[in-house]
Amino acid sequence: AKRVRAAGGEARIVEHTLAELSAARGELKKDASVPGTSWAVDPAANTVVVTADRTVKGADLAKVTAAVKELGSKAELRRTEGEFRTFLAGGDAIHSGGGRCSLGFNVVKDGAPHFITAGHCGETGSAWSESAGGAPVGTMVDSQFPGNDFALVKYEGGAQAPSEVNLYGGGTQAISKAAEATVGMKVTRSGSTTQVHEGTVTGLDATVNYGNGDVVEGLIQTDVCAEPGDSGGSLFSGDAAVGLTSGGSGDCSAGGETFFQPVTEALSATGAQIG
Repeated sequence: AKRVRAAGGEARIVEHTLAELSAARGELKKDASVPGTSWAVDPAANTVVVTADRTVKGADLAKVTAAVKELGSKAELRRTEGEFRTFLAGGDAIHSGGGRCSLGFNVVKDGAPHFITAGHCGETGSAWSESAGGAPVGTMVDSQFPGNDFALVKYEGGAQAPSEVNLYGGGTQAISKAAEATVGMKVTRSGSTTQVHEGTVTGLDATVNYGNGDVVEGLIQTDVCAEPGDSGGSLFSGDAAVGLTSGGSGDCSAGGETFFQPVTEALSATGAQIG
């Protein structure tokens, strides 16, 4: 705080650390995970905002209310008049003839909804669906791999594509921007095989040779685990989109390292924006 003030900034001392709020989210996941609820850290308000939709009533509402009350000022309960529904969000499974990958982030290009994922997941022109053999929800309009590892899929008309990531039982995390990775940055990955895992950025501008002439450059190196099917999934830090799962070594039992395509480069190359 002294250094901030000395530099001419305004320092606001908050009551709870980010670690404390993250721990509070863990308690909510254990004690208040009922259908129709979500929770997310609000750094500005220095609290975990728990939202219950109109379907949460009776014993379920009492359970959520008690869990929030137990956390004191670390959590806040809000109601919404709407009803939470399943959307295709970051980290969700996406399917094509070539198999299963994971959606990275929902984006907008030329006013139309799209999503970005890994380039090695498919080729330009391939159709993608929410389930194996299901009706297509979009078509891949750009795919770059090797060299880079990102792709852009345009949704079919009428698709609802919120800018958020699936936290698999922990609600969703809203995504409002893209950010460059920095060494030491705490990040979270969401993918359809191993769901949500956390870790740290350990290196930048990495080059990976996946064999068969498939060399990708400019990747983010992390100690976050991943497994097949997580490819293309979301790497984020708070509400910032950071990377798309490319590849790596190990698994989520023994651990390992994973490399990610920077989101900022994918957005710049495709002309898309975080939605």
